[in-house]
Amino acid sequence: MKRAYIPFLLLLPLTGFSQTDTSFVHFRNPTSVSPAKGYSHSVEVDLGNSKMIVISGQIALDNKGNLIGKNNLAEQTEQVFTNINNIVTESGGTMDNVIKIGIFMTDITQVQVMRDVRNKFFNHLKPPTSTLVQVCKLVRDDLLIEIEATAIIPKKDK
Repeated sequence: MKRAYIPFLLLLPLTGFSQTDTSFVHFRNPTSVSPAKGYSHSVEVDLGNSKMIVISGQIALDNKGNLIGKNNLAEQTEQVFTNINNIVTESGGTMDNVIKIGIFMTDITQVQVMRDVRNKFFNHLKPPTSTLVQVCKLVRDDLLIEIEATAIIPKKDK
């Protein structure tokens, strides 16, 4: 009879690690960006006195799902950063709240084109941390760049 309790007792401590209250995590799909299919554009995590916004990789689609900038890295990058800006703004922040970006490009030799557009969106004296990776392909053949971002937005006093 004692042996029947052993598996239960071994699993009991694990129940304390399961998350039952998910009210501090909110999945968002703003209408200012393309419709999401099978993922969320962003997740808002309540950190107490601030909130963290984790933004899925954004591509050069407008809010109707149309590609912006076919074969034009500058135009695609502009749309990608516009999408990120829209998500951050709708979350109550600004691009100054972005702390990290991850950039995925199909042609890293055009990095200066991306940087020139990026610098229109960020304070170049306090830019976010960044990772740049060249990839052989993105989710669609006509895409040249994808960028993910994380922002920390202080809560406003009520």
